[in-house]
Amino acid sequence: MRRCYAARAFATRKIMLLPERFAFKSEYLAHSIMFEQLIKFFIVFFVVVEPISLIPIFSGLTEGANDQYKHRMAIKSVVVASAILLLFALGGATFLSAMGISIDSFRIFGGLLLFLIALEMVFARESGTRTTTDEQAENRRRADVSVFPLAFPLMAGPGALTTMLLWFGPVPITQHPIKFAALFLCALSVLALCLLAMWVATPLMRIIGVTGTNVANRLFGVILGALAVEFVVVGIRASFLS
Repeated sequence: MRRCYAARAFATRKIMLLPERFAFKSEYLAHSIMFEQLIKFFIVFFVVVEPISLIPIFSGLTEGANDQYKHRMAIKSVVVASAILLLFALGGATFLSAMGISIDSFRIFGGLLLFLIALEMVFARESGTRTTTDEQAENRRRADVSVFPLAFPLMAGPGALTTMLLWFGPVPITQHPIKFAALFLCALSVLALCLLAMWVATPLMRIIGVTGTNVANRLFGVILGALAVEFVVVGIRASFLS
């Protein structure tokens, strides 16, 4: 009798613990998926923004200037770019909804735009997705290069804004505040790398040179191209299924 009672008690306790185990596994799975998405977003955003490409650009824009001016331009450009990206993260999905544009349609167009940027990176050709000829000419005449062209369109350009809309559109801050904050922290970490790249641009250019940055940009272009194709495929699949 005692053995039977103990066996029943053990079985009852085991059954009572099942919901807790399932809840733990579900929570662990949710955290794993979220972590995977954060890593993927960081990679996509890093490749789109191209912090390494800022090294020769910033070095050329601030050539002959003192360190105080360079640091001021770098910090101001990152602050302005952060504000632009936050604005798109908060209101991008609302704007698309008001215009009657679905996230899937924008995902297809965004994937094509990112693919064009990837081709530009791989073949080292200017397609006009980052700056036009007129913008480059105006850039050379400006003393303050923080807002234009550093913040926009180099850091918060069409590719970066498209990426923000693609990732933050399905994650409104009112419904998923934690995931929204985590994604935006990933974006800020990429901008922090941009700030670091601009701060060390002058000494790094002496070490790696233009050839080194071009090799890195081509490698990142291949990665971005593959991710862009995935965006297009997912968007087309979702459009046909909806």
